[in-house]
Amino acid sequence: MSNTSSTLMTEGTIWKRIVTFAFPLFWGNLFQQLYNTADSVIVGNFLGDAALAAVSSSGSLIFLMVGFFNGIAIGAGVVIARYFGARDIPNLQKSIHTTIAFGLICGCLLTLGGVFAAPQILVWMGTPSAVLPNSITYFRIYFSGSLAFVMYNFFVGILQSVGDSRHPLIYLVISSGVNIVLDLVLIGVFRYGVGAAALATVISQFISVALCLRQLLCSPEEFRLSFRNICLDKNMLRQILNNGLPAGFQNSIISVANVFVQANINQFGQMAVAGCGAYSKVQGFGFLPITCFSMALTTFISQNLGAGKYDRAKRGAAFGVVCTVISAEIIGMLIYFSAPLLIAAFNDTAEVVAFGASQARTETFFFFLLAFSHCMAGILRGAGKSMVPMVVMLIFWCIFRIGYISVVIRFVPVINVVFWAYPLTWTLSSLAFILYYRKSKPLQPKSNT
Repeated sequence: MSNTSSTLMTEGTIWKRIVTFAFPLFWGNLFQQLYNTADSVIVGNFLGDAALAAVSSSGSLIFLMVGFFNGIAIGAGVVIARYFGARDIPNLQKSIHTTIAFGLICGCLLTLGGVFAAPQILVWMGTPSAVLPNSITYFRIYFSGSLAFVMYNFFVGILQSVGDSRHPLIYLVISSGVNIVLDLVLIGVFRYGVGAAALATVISQFISVALCLRQLLCSPEEFRLSFRNICLDKNMLRQILNNGLPAGFQNSIISVANVFVQANINQFGQMAVAGCGAYSKVQGFGFLPITCFSMALTTFISQNLGAGKYDRAKRGAAFGVVCTVISAEIIGMLIYFSAPLLIAAFNDTAEVVAFGASQARTETFFFFLLAFSHCMAGILRGAGKSMVPMVVMLIFWCIFRIGYISVVIRFVPVINVVFWAYPLTWTLSSLAFILYYRKSKPLQPKSNT
């Protein structure tokens, strides 16, 4: 294991292993959020309300199309982590090379879908006519780089599944810096428009992919990438899809609901779109501990169950949930009290700030419920129970969320009805996860009877 940053999470102090793995993820997600936020700050301040609304209106649809393939990457990481924890090198190699082959196929499919189909979806979402041309431009340029977005997530999934969260952090810092510099030059200096923001993101993502690829080619032999071994192994692909498709559908389910939410926000006009889009960037910082700990828990649970260490898996799960819930709620409260100032950093138009601050003060108090649901989903994915989070999200984060908004907005036509959809569905999903976990005990050894 020399000359590598991989970590075998089946050994050592539990909290140290989880925190050591999660800490680079936190900083990586922070830098990713910073450069996503930089797009909106620079666009909002240099190009105005309409341009900010155009970038904001594309966010839900982008996550809808990218999120499905990201979920498959998560499922692939579960399979890889299991074989890594069990020290099964032949199957570890097969799982890595099958993952990469499948990622290449997914990247090409997403490019076609994003460039040709998605603009029509923006129309179906009711994107304001003043915003639509810029939204389509941003979307088409963004999705021309789909191969880079998909392969980055698949490469990072491989590295994280063997316990290496340090190198993805380094590469993300580099690409974030490139993205921000390109934004400032292309938009701040040359005023090229919203398409330049998308182009800067695509270029920076290709840089990340190149760095990840280089790391995998230079890794220790047990999980080193070899171009000649890239192929689809049917048995391995079946395992990856069994774990990844539910996670992918889960992301898509959430995204479908969020696209519906965005369509309802669009009805309140350009200022609402801009204000809520600005809040979504601020909200991303509240997701940082949620994302890093839930991903760390998936890897930790996968490796330890692969090694047959069930008690260790349960103790790690408890530690991760407590840390995530507390840290997410602290960040939520900070956003709650500073919301107007944070929204004004994107655009200081009074109406834009009012919409963004209203959404923040409706949702942020309940971040602990969002954190709990994501942690439970991460634990269950690591335990090979990917179908459970998918079903829970389908019922509460999609069907109930859409049904609630569709009914209530007719009787109470105010935007706060849309905002309250999130805390309500986070509460219901948390209760469902508690009931399932207590009944099924997914981290117990399987009975032979």
